[in-house]
Amino acid sequence: MFAYGSGVFKQRGHGDEKANMLDYILVVDNAVQWHTANLARNRGHYSFLKYGGPDFITEIQRKYGAGIYFNTLVPFENRLVKYGVIATEDLKDDMKNWTTLYVSGRLHKPVLLVTDNTNADTKTCLEMNLRAAVQTSLLLLRDTFTDEELFLTIASLSYAGDFRMTFGEDKNKIKNIVLPHIEEFHLLYRPILKDLRMIDPSANFRTFRVLPV
Repeated sequence: MFAYGSGVFKQRGHGDEKANMLDYILVVDNAVQWHTANLARNRGHYSFLKYGGPDFITEIQRKYGAGIYFNTLVPFENRLVKYGVIATEDLKDDMKNWTTLYVSGRLHKPVLLVTDNTNADTKTCLEMNLRAAVQTSLLLLRDTFTDEELFLTIASLSYAGDFRMTFGEDKNKIKNIVLPHIEEFHLLYRPILKDLRMIDPSANFRTFRVLPV
């Protein structure tokens, strides 16, 4: 399970993050089994779809949208929580193939691991997802660029084509996400940047040069 968004990572222009909704994503091996248990314990978290039962909810989750089912506006310790449930198989597919770039795109940015039961296969998929984000961004950047330009480009990938970035969303959303957390982006991407032979980083990894083929 991991947490993400402005309720965990302070964004510019959002004030106190404790006033924002907490966003969680839970990765489960058996979605039907998980929803069965959660319906028994937290039935009030669900919309009218609860009347269809766990099999129906899982079918909606896995066959439509981005393979994730959300319960939202859940009160918890004087805050509101939104939590999504995704099957491990669907998460790995999205990270490997960018099937929807929904959860994989969120994992391009720093997240807070709440529980870590990640196995070796899933960790490999996580690394593939991050490496693909860097390599895709290199195609969009000049031959020389800064760490800020790189991380802004990476963070923008999952918003490409999102109509909310034209209507409704703050036009500075990506900068608001990245700039306060440059160091967290460095921690996430430095192992990959060290390993890429196609770029030449400065000693402090603040500027980069793409090497000729």
